[in-house]
Amino acid sequence: MTLEEKQDSAFKKQTRTIIFGTETRLGKWFDIVLIVCILLSVLLISIDTIESIHAEYGRAIYYAEWCFTWLFTIEYLLRVYSSLNRLSYMRSFYGVVDLLAILPSFLALLIPGANVALAFRILRLFRIFRVLKLLRYLSEGNLLLKAMVQSRRKVFIFFFSVSLIIMALSVVMYVVEGPNNGFTSIPKSMYWTIVTITTVGYGDITPQTNLGQAIASLTMLIGYSIIAIPTGILTAEISHEMVAERDLSRNLIKCSNCGGRGHVLQAQYCHHCGSQFESPSPEGKS
Repeated sequence: MTLEEKQDSAFKKQTRTIIFGTETRLGKWFDIVLIVCILLSVLLISIDTIESIHAEYGRAIYYAEWCFTWLFTIEYLLRVYSSLNRLSYMRSFYGVVDLLAILPSFLALLIPGANVALAFRILRLFRIFRVLKLLRYLSEGNLLLKAMVQSRRKVFIFFFSVSLIIMALSVVMYVVEGPNNGFTSIPKSMYWTIVTITTVGYGDITPQTNLGQAIASLTMLIGYSIIAIPTGILTAEISHEMVAERDLSRNLIKCSNCGGRGHVLQAQYCHHCGSQFESPSPEGKS
């Protein structure tokens, strides 16, 4: 126990146990109630943007939102007060998000409309990873992130190539269709090309000439042809990372007799010295 912990008051210790102690019964209930309040707050902010609801229930939502704001403000102050390292908490990811959850309400008193940023409170739901003990699944997330980083060059080349195709088709459609058919500029034509090549097809701009429609058909076929390329690149990298992790886990298995590595999980004998393992799956790990 550190000197700071010994000097803490009983109230401060109890507060820290409830607010930061996700392993305790009161701590779990505190986090669950907090998550419910965050969801209700974000829901109120969202439905308040609906004009009919704002006109009828705007004042009630306003008061309810301020209740949540003061609740989160008190919670933030208690976190700062009970934290063992206040500066460390305030500079951490959760500390910054907790502050951003309450700051827009007070800024809205000076800057009209700033309270819309309160929707960022949804970031506080990252605490659900701690409540539901989902951190054990972060290794799979790290695998996906590592695969994305490894494939960044291939994906960049792909998007650069697609950008050149979009530029070329945009110029062609601007020349073929022209302003009379809605293609009033090359940027406008680029918007149409992107919408078409991604197979979204809003239909707000459509080619009218036979040649323009033929180019549009070709653009759609190009879109279907290239849409699977990024998926294939990422899938290949994920497969590569999974194989690498599997090989790494195998290399961790060590023979207790000679120290040899590289055994499969179900190996019964060391392929270096021939010694028999005590169990079908070697237990010696460094």
